[in-house]
Amino acid sequence: MRKRVSTIQVRDKLGEILDQTYYRGDEFVIERKGKALAVIVPFEEYERWQLRREESFAIYDRLWEANREFTPEQVEKDVAEAVKAVREKKPGHERSRP
Repeated sequence: MRKRVSTIQVRDKLGEILDQTYYRGDEFVIERKGKALAVIVPFEEYERWQLRREESFAIYDRLWEANREFTPEQVEKDVAEAVKAVREKKPGHERSRP
């Protein structure tokens, strides 16, 4: 369950908040003057988030490495051509071109 708590509540009830996070899996959004500042989440959730982040960056790094020789202009041109080809194949999306 996600709960919102103030910084003062965190200061006064940190042990209770940590117990609820650890034992019940609760998440806490810590706010000051109504603005979210931080989140307390179960450690397992944090580890899953870190793993997904690392996997995403690893994919990005592999793609970057595999396409180093292409300029941004060439990539934009290729994307535009691919979009055009897909649109031309979709029924009802044909455009009349001069």
